[in-house]
Amino acid sequence: MSQISPATAADTVTDRIRGALLGGAIGDALGNPIEFLSLAAIRSAHGPDGVTGMVADADGVTGRVTDDTQMTLFTAEGLIRARARAAARGIGGAQTAIMRHAYLRWLDTQHHPAPPPADGRLDVVRSGWLRLQPWLYARRAPGNACLSGLRQGYTPDPRAALDGSRGPVNPESKGCGTVMRSAPFGLTGIPARRAFELAARCARITHGHPTGAYAAGAFAVIVRHLLDGESLAGAVRRTLELLASYPGHDETTAALRAALDLAAEGPATPERLETLGGGWIAEEALAIAVYAALARTDSVAEALLLSVNHSGDSDSTGSLCGNLLGALHGEAALPASWLAATEGRAVIAELADDFALQFHGPTPPYGESALPRERYPHN
Repeated sequence: MSQISPATAADTVTDRIRGALLGGAIGDALGNPIEFLSLAAIRSAHGPDGVTGMVADADGVTGRVTDDTQMTLFTAEGLIRARARAAARGIGGAQTAIMRHAYLRWLDTQHHPAPPPADGRLDVVRSGWLRLQPWLYARRAPGNACLSGLRQGYTPDPRAALDGSRGPVNPESKGCGTVMRSAPFGLTGIPARRAFELAARCARITHGHPTGAYAAGAFAVIVRHLLDGESLAGAVRRTLELLASYPGHDETTAALRAALDLAAEGPATPERLETLGGGWIAEEALAIAVYAALARTDSVAEALLLSVNHSGDSDSTGSLCGNLLGALHGEAALPASWLAATEGRAVIAELADDFALQFHGPTPPYGESALPRERYPHN
C-alpha cells in the first residue's frame, strides 16, 4: 500500500487540483462494485478485510466511475464557463444559472447512449468539450433527487441569504448528491465564505433541505483550506467556525465533530466508521470521508479502503475521501495501479489542468478567457 512521505507531498496548486479530481474518481471506482452490499456481504465476497483494491463490478468491468465523478466533472466545467463569462463581460452573478446548465449537460448523459447533436448555435446545454466524451454517457444508479430536481427548472437566487430555510425543490431531501459533486467549488481558490455559499446555493438546484446545502458548502471549504496547504484536521476546524455563523448548521456541525472525535479515539475499523451512518445523506457522507482520511493518515490507500468498506453508499464516501486526500497530498500520492485502472483518467487530468489554468494561471488580457471559447462556451 502506498505510504505518505515528503517525496509525495503536493507542491503546486495544479498538483492538488489533479489530485482532488483523480482521487475522487479512484474512490468512486473502488466503492462502485460494493455500493449496495452490507459489510458482512462485502467480507463474504472479498475476504475478512473486504475489498483491498479495485474489483470488477456486476458486468465484470474494473474501474468504472459513477454519477459522483460525472457530476463533479460537470461542476468543474460549469465553474470554468462561469469564470470565462465573467472575464468576457466584466460582471459576475450568473454562476448558479451556468451551474444548472452544466448539470443539465450531465442529465443529458443519463438519457442518451452517446453524445446527441446540438440543437442550435445558441444551445446552452449541448455545447462545449466535456459533453462530447463518450464514456460519460452511462447511467450508474444516479440519485433520484438529482434527476428529479434538475427537471424542475429552478435556479437559486445568487443573492438570497442562507438562513436555514428549505428550498422549493425536493425540500425534504438532503441526499449525498449535493456534497459528492462539490469539491471543485473549493478548488477555485475563491475566499472560503464565497466558496461555501456558492456550493450551498448550487446544491439547492436539486436538494432543498438546508443540511444538504450546508454539507456541500462545508466540503467545499475544507477542500479550499487543503488547497492552501492546511492540515485536514485544521481545515475541518476552520470550517466548523464558518458553519457556526449560519442558521440551521447543527446537523452538519454535529456530523463533522463526530468524525473528528472518532478519528482521535482510534483504531480505525469499519465497525467504528459505521457509527457515523451509512453515507446516504449529505452530512453522513461528509463525516465518513473525513473520518477515513483522518483515521488513516499513514496511507492514502488504506484511508480509501476504509472509506468504502462499509454497509452504505460506498462509492460516494470513497469519492469524497479521494477528493480530500488528493487535495491534501497531490496526484503523486495516489496509488498508481488504481489510478491506471480508473475510467476516464486522461480526460479528468485534462479537465483538472484546464481548471487550474482558468482559476490559478496567468491572468489573461481583459475580456479574454484563459481557455478557448469553443471548448468552454460562456453559458
